[in-house]
Amino acid sequence: MSDTIFRDALVSILSEIFNGPPGEMAYLLNPGDPGLLKQLESIDAATASSRPMPGNTTIAAHVDHVLYGLTLLNRWAAGEENPWADADWEASWKRRTATSEGWKTLVANLAIEAGRWGESLAKKKEWNPISACGAISSAAHTAYHLGAIRQILAAGEK
Repeated sequence: MSDTIFRDALVSILSEIFNGPPGEMAYLLNPGDPGLLKQLESIDAATASSRPMPGNTTIAAHVDHVLYGLTLLNRWAAGEENPWADADWEASWKRRTATSEGWKTLVANLAIEAGRWGESLAKKKEWNPISACGAISSAAHTAYHLGAIRQILAAGEK
């Protein structure tokens, strides 16, 4: 497989996760699914901050965690050798609530970082095992959190 085919496929999958499938063709989500960003824009801060299942985390915490991961990936894409060396993943789970304005900012920042990551991948010409695994894991990681967020939403509807 050529680097171009790999890159284009990866960019397509990430775009589908964040923005929904572009048409009737879908790989992870159902056709017509809004994707993560539109899903998040459709909920309010109170919903993002609620804990419908005792002891479990909130949508706001999931979003902050995904945003943190994308920020690290974008630092890496910008040339920082190892932004994970001092990463504090536990801290990325500490935001459990958000005000209305804070929620809008959190979702907007996620959209910005997701766009930056997608642009970085779209420009990438050469891949090695580390960059390929890092990029693939970003799609898997985000898809996992999209599913977790939807489970929290479903639990809150009961």
